Amino acid sequence: MMKIFHILLFAVFGLLKTYGQQNFIEINGKTNVNTFKCINDISGESQKLSFVDTQLPELEIKVGGFDCKNRVMTNDFKKTLSEKQFPNMYVKFLNFSKTSNNQYLANVEVKIMNKTQKYQINFSNQNGRLSAKKNVKFSDFQITPPKKMGGMVVVKDDLTLQFCLDAKI
Repeated sequence: MMKIFHILLFAVFGLLKTYGQQNFIEINGKTNVNTFKCINDISGESQKLSFVDTQLPELEIKVGGFDCKNRVMTNDFKKTLSEKQFPNMYVKFLNFSKTSNNQYLANVEVKIMNKTQKYQINFSNQNGRLSAKKNVKFSDFQITPPKKMGGMVVVKDDLTLQFCLDAKI
């Protein structure tokens, strides 16, 4: 089982996968053994998010939509986020402003498992595609990083939240 876990963690390691005109959120993390990434394609929620109106987007993200490219890892990830009790997480844009050519700053509220944190996130715009990375922690949301294999594999507290959004700016 441990060997399979190592192989799977190695298999999911890689560069950010580019999705053509899709909206997705990716959560990247590390263990004491390797790295992992779990992607949620949220294209069905809204094809093009509008940042030109006074009402900014609020994303409802189904925890069940995350795919870690491995069934066991995906199930563990969903269990860590208490999918059955909290089937959705939310990302609400509180404000959004241009800071320079193709660069934007957003104040964003992220809600996971009924715990809310506010973050400032720098976005870049490439042909109507907003992308950003933000470092967060499991502990920001009072989530204890899981341990697997009798404590031999320990998930680190640090996560990187990545956004790729098809946007109207």
